[in-house]
Amino acid sequence: MHSLVTLTPAETRIAGIVHPVLESMGFALVRLRIGGGPKKQLQIMTERAGGGMEISDCAEISRAVSAVLDVEDPIADGYTLEISSPGIDRPLTRLADFDDWSGHTARIETSLPIDGRRRFKGRILGVENNVVRLESDEMIIGLEFASISNAKLVLTAKLLKAAGEAPAMGRKGISK
Repeated sequence: MHSLVTLTPAETRIAGIVHPVLESMGFALVRLRIGGGPKKQLQIMTERAGGGMEISDCAEISRAVSAVLDVEDPIADGYTLEISSPGIDRPLTRLADFDDWSGHTARIETSLPIDGRRRFKGRILGVENNVVRLESDEMIIGLEFASISNAKLVLTAKLLKAAGEAPAMGRKGISK
């Protein structure tokens, strides 16, 4: 399981606990985060393998994940569990996401500057040898997957159209 966003040790442990549960239910882990505040919040973003997500899926996942987390008890204090889908302008957290959403516009941030820049926006061209290819107005750039700290799709008319078609076709059927 490769995640784009660097996980804390606690998040890594929890991801190791919930990943097999999600996988056995036919879902993929998109992102996992522990938020601070007076009461911690555990956010698990997931989707059905191949795309799509229903509200009833969130409830089913919540019950299954809660049961495992109650047994493993990876968070010492109380917390709120939030199960969600990635949404239309989803985060891109896995290498495969950049191939799956090729042709769509994304905003990408890198951990360290590349030619003096850390923020890039452009059309995703796909992945070659762990390098995400992005076409912006100025150029085509290759970003090492390991150097990406944050990435998400940009809400465009094309993405909205694809999202409207997605439930019937699944992610792979989205026109690019």
